[in-house]
Amino acid sequence: MGKRDDLIEKYADDLKKKCNIDADMDLLKAVTIACGPSIYNRDSSTVSGSDTKELETVRNNFVMKKLGVKDEEKAMGGVMAAIDTYGKSNRTKHRAVIYYLLTKHFKKESVFKK
Repeated sequence: MGKRDDLIEKYADDLKKKCNIDADMDLLKAVTIACGPSIYNRDSSTVSGSDTKELETVRNNFVMKKLGVKDEEKAMGGVMAAIDTYGKSNRTKHRAVIYYLLTKHFKKESVFKK
């Protein structure tokens, strides 16, 4: 297994243990691939749940641009719901897991399905 496959397994484990969600592995893999090289960088591979600027970036670049959600308030509500699902007390929130949770929250799986 490659490094990306190892990370996908780690993300699936986080979804199971921290979010109580059985991951759709095909969707998780597609979301992880969409994150690009950021998953390999310690800083960019995680999302700070308390950094307003970073949460706005997730809203703008992922929820609004990638998923196509037009309403800013609705988009930020989804971001906050994903942070809550992951658990505010969990210091390490992996970007791919947050993006997976957002994709499921907005029912936008079709963005990643071929």
